[in-house]
Amino acid sequence: MNDMSAMALRADIRDKVAAAGTSFYWAMRLLPEARREAMYAIYAFCREVDDIADSEAPDEDKRAALDEWRHEIDAIFAGTSRLPLGRVLAEDARRFHLRREDFLAIIDGMEMDARETIQAPSLAELDLYCDRVASAVGRLSVRAFGIDTEEADRVAHHLGRALQLTNILRDLAEDEERDRLYLPREYLREAGITATTPGEVLRHPNIGQACDKLADLAEHHFREARVAMALCPRRAMRPARAMGAVYHAQLVRLRQRGWQRLEEPIKLPKSVKLWLALRHGLL
Repeated sequence: MNDMSAMALRADIRDKVAAAGTSFYWAMRLLPEARREAMYAIYAFCREVDDIADSEAPDEDKRAALDEWRHEIDAIFAGTSRLPLGRVLAEDARRFHLRREDFLAIIDGMEMDARETIQAPSLAELDLYCDRVASAVGRLSVRAFGIDTEEADRVAHHLGRALQLTNILRDLAEDEERDRLYLPREYLREAGITATTPGEVLRHPNIGQACDKLADLAEHHFREARVAMALCPRRAMRPARAMGAVYHAQLVRLRQRGWQRLEEPIKLPKSVKLWLALRHGLL
């Protein structure tokens, strides 16, 4: 891939990330250009495999498509990538020491969604899922930020879980439409909820108890992430602090709304997201 085609592909990736309107876009703009472009490519990869898992295709087709990406990840690290995005990722993997196992972990997480409909997993299963679909992204991210220490991986471990648990609590009604439920069965049982199907669980009068327990777990991971960030170079951790601030604000709003109006969306205005990103990314 020549320099012009690489520049054109990176520009296309950048435009798609910007068009998605995510908090991620503003947080990543705090990075130097090369590291920012690597994060956009990582985001594009995550969107590719996430779209496969969420598609309406038959399960065997989804698994086959994810297997194709496994082969592409192998090719990236063997220097024989075939896909345009793969060639961009290969360049970033060499430059920033991204790890093959973290890309594969993300695919494994997406296959958990593609292989079966997740409904009330155990806490252990939920933690594995969060590690694969979120903390593995964090492990790639901290290397793109320029840190590959044990403390940086602790940030990835805890912040990834905090963000994913917040996503789960935010998307309960949306996941129900896909017949999915990520609330752990241990928390449901503690709340006296024996059903596991999404509709029955989410309309149970004690649903708030289970949701509060998961929100408490997310708060724990936010706190541990902040402790680990304090042990890392402050400038390199600016995007992580910004993402943590935006998602923690969403968690606070979810708790303020409560758990009886799950169809009522929680969204931070773009102005608030930008302010939080700047406040926690620049100070």
